[in-house]
Amino acid sequence: MSAQKSAAKFIVVLIDCGSEDDEQRMAQALVRERLAGCVNVVPGVSSYFSWQGELRVESECLVIVKTMTELLPELRQRIAELHAYEIPEIIALPVAAGSEGYLRWLEETVGS
Repeated sequence: MSAQKSAAKFIVVLIDCGSEDDEQRMAQALVRERLAGCVNVVPGVSSYFSWQGELRVESECLVIVKTMTELLPELRQRIAELHAYEIPEIIALPVAAGSEGYLRWLEETVGS
């Protein structure tokens, strides 16, 4: 199977976090529970958003999760349990293509 054809099975999920403790706890749990093969944390993200009718500016971390599409329902549930925000950002993007070796590793890591 080519990397292009197999890539449709994978997603990248973006999550925002307000504290280092939250992102570390979430990242470790998602990898340990095999809901994610890899989690990257990008600190120092400035977020501008509307919340309860007001413009807010917050310093957050961006959490990037690499996983399989079939795990998204369980992943969303687990993020909701672990996340401190009332409405956490959970945005899933399809993987259009990837290196064959990485995608094989990801499937072996999180696959059943």
